[in-house]
Amino acid sequence: MTPETLALLRSVDTPTVCNAIEVIEGRRGFDAFTRGTPLASDPSAVIVGQARTARIRARFAPIEPPEEIRARRMDYYRHMAEGTGPRIAVVEDMDGPDAVGAYWGELNTTVHKGFGLTGALTNGLMRDLGDLAPGFAVIAGQVGPSHGFVHVTEVAGPVTVFGLTIAPDDWVHADRHGALVIPPAYLAELPAAIAKMQATEAIVLDAARAPDFDFARFEAAWTAFEAART
Repeated sequence: MTPETLALLRSVDTPTVCNAIEVIEGRRGFDAFTRGTPLASDPSAVIVGQARTARIRARFAPIEPPEEIRARRMDYYRHMAEGTGPRIAVVEDMDGPDAVGAYWGELNTTVHKGFGLTGALTNGLMRDLGDLAPGFAVIAGQVGPSHGFVHVTEVAGPVTVFGLTIAPDDWVHADRHGALVIPPAYLAELPAAIAKMQATEAIVLDAARAPDFDFARFEAAWTAFEAART
């Protein structure tokens, strides 16, 4: 991804990227996006990067030996610290809707920001909302006060968060609306697709915001909008 494309993607919301991918594909039906309603630690934040993935549990204490749990935790942090360029932590909480342990708080956001990651996406919990690392956004499924028995169960494999399966190194775009995976083949085409989509939508938006807007002007704008989409 070029620096210019990265800057552009950080300047637009996730619905815009969804629409732009449909422009590239020439049809509706792109479905590599999350389902449900996430919570955003910073509603204005947009996070873009390649996924570093893991799975956790927190509802019950682990039954494995402590040294094994610690070794996997260190493998996790090593995985998160590896790589260059924009990266996002994507962590699946295997407790699902029964999740009770917040993995993302002041400590982990600070550590991951120090590793160079730009944010986290999880179906699990976050806490310490007033003390999260500045500039490190968390998009989570819930908010809760405790870390429970949180422990890492798997590192660097495919994960599923809000119905979206994400593999290590997938390009992820996420904000308060949710997240999507950008097909690598589309990265070079996204700037032109975003520009086309925004210009096309402006046909209707500009007409609707004009003081003399009425149905006749809407119909004319919509006809032009349809022609521009083809």
